[in-house]
Amino acid sequence: MSQTEIRSTCCYCGVGCGVLIQSEAGRIISVRGDPEHPANYGRMCSKGLNLAATTASDSGRALVPSMRLTRDSAPQTVSWDEALDSTADGLARIIRLHGPDAVALYVSGQLLTEEYYQFNKLAKGLIGTNNIDTNSRLCMSSAVTAYKQALGADAPPGCYEDLELADCVLMAGSNMAYAHPVLFRRLEAAKAARPDTRWIVVDPRRTDTAAMADLHLAIQPGTDVALFHGMLHHLIWEGLLDRAFIDAHTERFDALKEKLRDYTPRMAADLCGIAEQDLRLAAEWFGRAPAAMSLYCMGLNQSSHGTDKNLALINLHLATGQIGRPGTGPFSLTGQPNAMGGREVGGMATMLAAHREIHDAGHRQVVADHWQIPVERLSARPGLTAVELFNALHEGKVKAVWIVCTNPAHSMPDLTMVHEALQAAELVIVQDAFAATETTVFADILLPAASWGEKDGTVSNSERRISRVRAAVPPPGQARADGWIVREVAQRLETLLYPGQPTLFGASTAAAVFDEHCQLTAGRSLDYSGLSYALLETEGPQQWPLPKGQRTGQARRYTDGHFATANGRARFHAPEYQTTAESTTAHYPFHLISGRLRDQWHGMSRSGRVAQLFSHHPEPMVQMHPEDASRRTLNEGDLVRLTSKRGKLVLPVQLSVDVPPGCVFVPMHWGSQFTNSPGVNVLTLPTVDAASRQPELKHAAIRLEKVTLPWRVVIALRVPDLTASRIMLGNALKHWPYAALSLASTDVLLLKAAGERSHSGCLSELMQSLNLMPGPDVLVYQDDRRGVIKRVAWQGSRITGLVWASPLPTDWNQASQVVARLLEDRDWEGPRLAVFAPTGQVPSVREHMVCQCQQVSERAIRQLMTQGATLPDIQQRLGCGTVCGSCLPELKRIVLQPQLA
Repeated sequence: MSQTEIRSTCCYCGVGCGVLIQSEAGRIISVRGDPEHPANYGRMCSKGLNLAATTASDSGRALVPSMRLTRDSAPQTVSWDEALDSTADGLARIIRLHGPDAVALYVSGQLLTEEYYQFNKLAKGLIGTNNIDTNSRLCMSSAVTAYKQALGADAPPGCYEDLELADCVLMAGSNMAYAHPVLFRRLEAAKAARPDTRWIVVDPRRTDTAAMADLHLAIQPGTDVALFHGMLHHLIWEGLLDRAFIDAHTERFDALKEKLRDYTPRMAADLCGIAEQDLRLAAEWFGRAPAAMSLYCMGLNQSSHGTDKNLALINLHLATGQIGRPGTGPFSLTGQPNAMGGREVGGMATMLAAHREIHDAGHRQVVADHWQIPVERLSARPGLTAVELFNALHEGKVKAVWIVCTNPAHSMPDLTMVHEALQAAELVIVQDAFAATETTVFADILLPAASWGEKDGTVSNSERRISRVRAAVPPPGQARADGWIVREVAQRLETLLYPGQPTLFGASTAAAVFDEHCQLTAGRSLDYSGLSYALLETEGPQQWPLPKGQRTGQARRYTDGHFATANGRARFHAPEYQTTAESTTAHYPFHLISGRLRDQWHGMSRSGRVAQLFSHHPEPMVQMHPEDASRRTLNEGDLVRLTSKRGKLVLPVQLSVDVPPGCVFVPMHWGSQFTNSPGVNVLTLPTVDAASRQPELKHAAIRLEKVTLPWRVVIALRVPDLTASRIMLGNALKHWPYAALSLASTDVLLLKAAGERSHSGCLSELMQSLNLMPGPDVLVYQDDRRGVIKRVAWQGSRITGLVWASPLPTDWNQASQVVARLLEDRDWEGPRLAVFAPTGQVPSVREHMVCQCQQVSERAIRQLMTQGATLPDIQQRLGCGTVCGSCLPELKRIVLQPQLA
């Protein structure tokens, strides 16, 4: 069977890496970086390199349409016609009874631009509601709002090449080494070539990014505005401003200067909890650099004052003229592959297509004319943004929600309320590539969608570069491309709402939809009316703007000092520093910080199907400083209950000096697919930024208390169908005070749980469903007096599964040995009964793997270090850091800074 290889674009973060997809017999078999793509030049991260494993039909994909006949009934498989007809009928019924604003769509930054455009057109041009928002609201809207307020238009002014040209790089609220590792590789290479380049990292935690910085400003959570104001105060005092630039190209500086009188470096440093000399040094480096750029992400955006934080940082650039030149500019790092493209087509509740404004009658008229609809159909009232949308669903004001390619039952703040809202809705339509997410369980209608590698279109990355996404294989089962689904529903809905009228959805190919959208951008700040699929084929990925008559796009904006405001001048803003939306108190004394891990993605609907991606962090945890743990008599691995005003969460403790005292860190990824909890967002609050409507997902005030659950359980199982078994085990998780599931290898599931002996009943039911009942191939040891239950399943002389439940710490050494033997998949030596009393060296069930590409553990690295091995020696002998490079920051930290690692 011949293999084929096509060019496409990665579906994870906003870097927009070009990839080469190799397929055979309708199945993607490998993915590698495209050496010709200007975003990554062949580099890939650990997640991207494992994309092939996420597309298989046996990896939990949604394969057939399904519906519930009643809210409480089980989903039943239906035909596509039944599902599409029911979707259109249900929406039309609610629109007729309650009006168009009783319907809402919640879509995703992982949709392709053409799909996004059609959903936007359906909501605003067909239904007549602006109630279409996106999960990009949760990550990018504060950056968008600040760009528009300060520079006049939504878009980073620079490009990736600036990473190599900057003399000073300020990274704020971004753990680039984890969240945007390919761009971080470019930064590392640039610093190696130009060692005098200064890195400043602003982050409460000492992340791998912060550990590599020349200066780490470990500010108190939420104090970014005070920091940037204090830095600008110093720049003014030291005369490090570009007065010519300020006078010629900006306005409102005097008002900001007056505000900054109060923000002396000493006062700002005190607010931030850092040394005054460090604040002054950061300002000096930034102000004196020939070229300075800033890179920022969720640490600034996911805040109730996220817009202010962005504006305060942009002020630094405008005051020093560090914008519009190579190596300069405020650069917002996009979290999702097509958050930028979604904004371009107006796929949010607060904007129209091509960056037009809903409140502008002229803008509405242009869009109505282009779509050939009466302008009255376009609502002049902004729609409900993400938090408002689910609040309205909870209150019954919105009756129906169509959720596409996203998982709000895991990702939204205040998850208890969100779950109640989905349960209360009259109609929940979920369109997803994966069948068993936290959100699909609420679906009245489930529409199985094509995934990455199975559909055609475009995406726009963080540097405004548009790349083609190409289908390498057909979707599995009955899954269909998102564009096909929305068009089929839209045409049915047109017949019900406007019978006899011409369709608005006549464009039947992605190229035709793209051309329709491109025409709408003509004359706008994002003008790419000169772009087409043909040009992308011949010239490769292109940045916008790219108006008609040009063959290539513009790398940098505002190079002439003319901004996209009415008078061409950039605007300074003078926000006041404000504390986090929720302050710590005696009752809730800890700052909770959430964030990403290196090898997982969002709620793990995709990445959680790849065993290798669990090797770096195999289970959820709460990181806390050893001093905080000692004061509470907590040790590594102890279980604690985290409580906020909204919910509770039980997690094991991981001690780390990287987390400052008074703070705890919880990764965002684990939800009820892998634990018995909806995830960290059961604790977070729904307070939003007044301008951007982005919620404060990064911070909450919590308390923490030890949980005594002496009865611990480990279940390890070699199974032919990971997905089915994971779902079965997942259904059992809810019975335990703590439980976490992970993939220990490509065919082994590992479940860890804790509770009281009273939970043994649900364990008995679980063992029966797992075929671990006593028999010739299942050995049993049970001590009812001590509460010990041990079962080991065999196939010949090999272990295929085990259950180990005990309150005795001494039993866990034995359990580790048996699990390790199962994972090794080799013959058991000696009598089977010896499995209950193994001896010898105790291996770790899951070692911390620094390098998942080569499966190199931290223990192996440190062993070589004791022999005097250098970093190059370790890389050569173990291969770590030589494939994707995602592990290089941690590897360097261990080898070069052993006293800090």
